[in-house]
Parts: sequence; structure tokens; C-alpha cells
Amino acid sequence: MPFDLSGQTAIVTGGATGIGEAICKRLAEAGATVAVADIDGKGAEQVAAALRNGAFGVAVDVSNSASVKTAIDQVLKKTGRVHIVVNNAGIAGKSGPIQDHTDDEFARVMAINVHGVFYFCRAVIPHMREHKYGRIVNIASIAGKEGNPNMISYSGSKAAVIGMTKSLGKEVATEGICVNSVAPAVVRTKILEQLTPQQVSYMTDKIPMRRTGEPWEIAAVVHFLASPDCSFVTGQCYDASGGRATY
Repeated sequence: MPFDLSGQTAIVTGGATGIGEAICKRLAEAGATVAVADIDGKGAEQVAAALRNGAFGVAVDVSNSASVKTAIDQVLKKTGRVHIVVNNAGIAGKSGPIQDHTDDEFARVMAINVHGVFYFCRAVIPHMREHKYGRIVNIASIAGKEGNPNMISYSGSKAAVIGMTKSLGKEVATEGICVNSVAPAVVRTKILEQLTPQQVSYMTDKIPMRRTGEPWEIAAVVHFLASPDCSFVTGQCYDASGGRATY
């Protein structure tokens, strides 16, 4: 099977819903044992119960470094290895002019979207270095490349994810570890409920395909980047934008 993941363990954050759930399904179908990691522990267990290859749920708060370390230790105790980490957990945050964004709202977006990626990467890299193999896929956004108006917190956080991906990808490039990101345009998930109809319309109108993406379409891109076949690709940002970004 192309992009076979048999015998590998994958951690997918934000795996209980939306894009994360689709990624969990795709990787499990490819043979991976998936640790469905989510702040909603019960939801993570429900998703894991529907997957094959011994998938299991892990409760984690990605914005808390101690919680992240505990989650990774739990996965290592259960499977012995972590081959793949998909940093998918994220929130849209407030939609509105910059003066309406409070300190706490801005900090919360950064804590989940940026600190969470940093904490997971920092915690798992020593393990991957020890085994001279690893795949990290960070879910960014087209907003991190182009910047969506009235979404300064979200756009800034996803730009940070892209920057961290490029930095870490170069740092570990000779150690068998590939680090890449995926930048979706607007995707049909519950995160849209956090935005105004006008905001969703603005984003969709800029997509040449004239539609939102579907979670499984993002999962397909992640699958390649998480596989051994992704052996000469690192530090990249793959767009899944329906043609919105073509550079």
C-alpha cells in the first residue's frame, strides 16, 4: 500500500472532531496505531473506539506543557514508540477589529495554536532523535500566509506555526526526521461556528474552486507527510486551498 504506516504509532492532537478526526481515520486505515489526543478525553475515546489497529484516546491540554509531557509518556508506555505527531489542535479565536481583541483572548489563541505545537515538538524530538526517525505535521492555515482581516490572533498564530515548522525542519534535517505543515483554506468543520457568516463568506469567495474544503481532503495531504515516503520533503508548507494560494 502506498504510504503504508503499519507498525507505527501516531499522535493526533485535536483528534476528537473535524480535521483531526479525519486524520485519525486516515492514518488508522493506513495501518498506524493512533493516539487520539484531545482536551475532550471522552470524545477522544469515542473516536478511538471506532478505529482499527488498537487506537486509544488520550486526554491532553496542549496549552499546558506538563499535560503534553504526561500524554507523550502515556503513549510511550502503551506503544513504546512515537513515529508520527500531527499538531492539529487549534481554535479560531475572536473575529473582529484589533481593538476588540482582549489580552486574554489573544493569549488563549497563542497558547493553543502556538504553544501547543512548541510543547509537543519539544517533548517528542529527543525520542525521535534517539531512533533516528520521525514525522511531524503541523496544521497551519492559509491565514498564516495571507492574513485574514479581523482575525489578527488566528492569522498571527498560524504564521508562527509555519515559521516554527521551517525552523525545526532545518534543525533536524540530517536526523531522519521530517517536519512539515499543511495550510488549509476554509474547511467545513465546527470551527466555522466560531466565525461570523460574513467572515466565512469572505474566505470562501477567495477560493477558485468556490467551495470549502472537506476534512478528508486535508487528511489525504497529511497522510503523505506522515509516511516514510515523505523522505526528501521537510520544512515545507503544503497548501490545501482549492487554488486560493498558488505560490
